[in-house]
Amino acid sequence: MWLAHPAEALERRFHLTANGTTVRTEAVAGVTTFFTLSYILFVQPAVLATTGMDFGAVLTATCLASAFATLLMGLYANYPIALAPAMGHNVYFAFTVCGAVAAGGMGLRWETALAGVFVSGALFLVLSRYGFRERLLNALPDSLKHAIAAGIGLLIAFVGLQWAGLVVAKPGTLVGLGPLGGPPTRLALAGLALTALLLARGTPGAILWGIAATTALGLPLGLTTYHGLVSAPPSLAPTFVKLDLAGLLTATGATAVFTFFFLALFDTIGTLVAVGGQAGLLRDGRLPRAEKALMADAAGIAAGALLGTSTITSYVESAAGVATGGRTGLASVVTAGLFLLALFFSPLARMVGGGVETPAGAHLYPVIAPTLIVVGSFMLRGVALIPWSDPSEAVPAFLTVLLIPLTLSITDGITFGLVAYSLLKAATGRAREAHWLIHLFAVLLALRYGLQ
Repeated sequence: MWLAHPAEALERRFHLTANGTTVRTEAVAGVTTFFTLSYILFVQPAVLATTGMDFGAVLTATCLASAFATLLMGLYANYPIALAPAMGHNVYFAFTVCGAVAAGGMGLRWETALAGVFVSGALFLVLSRYGFRERLLNALPDSLKHAIAAGIGLLIAFVGLQWAGLVVAKPGTLVGLGPLGGPPTRLALAGLALTALLLARGTPGAILWGIAATTALGLPLGLTTYHGLVSAPPSLAPTFVKLDLAGLLTATGATAVFTFFFLALFDTIGTLVAVGGQAGLLRDGRLPRAEKALMADAAGIAAGALLGTSTITSYVESAAGVATGGRTGLASVVTAGLFLLALFFSPLARMVGGGVETPAGAHLYPVIAPTLIVVGSFMLRGVALIPWSDPSEAVPAFLTVLLIPLTLSITDGITFGLVAYSLLKAATGRAREAHWLIHLFAVLLALRYGLQ
């Protein structure tokens, strides 16, 4: 029956008409999101391999876990939000949790770190089932929701500027304008100009066309490389269900679980608010079906740890697909399918998501960078809705917007915003304007940072 009337089945499942979208639009959005975040398929194994994990196994685990979680988000929550291993979390996993004690790390084995990720995911499943994470999501004041979206937009754009080679580290000023004459930077600038032009002209699928054109332009310049089409998936055996739960029964192990928990909690909430707002999915400041979205995220974390990869989370790059018109879970289903295909077509994904190493040793991503810069600009719209005339709302929002990109951490930005919001409301006799959960987490986060 489904095969006889696929259009009707898709309409019933995803409510395309009610969301003002079409099958074609959702497909383009799903493809756009995949190629925008496809870099993680190669960055993730490279980062985790530093702990001794098998590169190929991590690649397979990343594809399978991302496909599972993204498919669950699409079919269960009906949102155009993809999930994959979180950048930042993987660095914390590899260089802090598994890093040598002499270098400031915890010195845990990667099997123990995977167990920590699994426990945090299991806790999230329980908390999501009872609505705790949804209540926290809904408790966030509107000003901080808009600030989180804007801060993440600036973070995305900043990463894009770095990956284009436009912003580089400079002694004394931290960062500055990079040399514009390098071939990768010129390719990124050309891609940015082309993508912006297509968007300005209202071209359907402008971001996807921009990615395709930039990739094609890079081929004769030697900046994108054709690696072939098909390759066999690497074995998952070296990382599959390699959890060392007993290794967590120490103060260091408990600290790792606690940090994994808080990182995933606020990164996920921040991303859902940001992408949901970008897609126009918020209703009276709330995200419908938030519990289902958070369940998909939690299940992805647990499944990813079992397969052999670090924390799975909702990806801010989903905003690229949303920018092309994605509004339903059908886009996520398409993205999930591409994650599975990537197991066999990883050379093609590498051509788009792979980077270029400069003579100075920097790794640039000239094809992906323009998309991140453009999407970042889209996500600043919400700052106009922040009540800047009220310091108790404006200052926390400002700190959130500013610190997310400057610290390269969604969690740090949200933390300072929450603490400032709670303090200012209490100090001005307006404590009841903030939900009690906001005050509770402000205290917990202040304690957590104070004990660092």
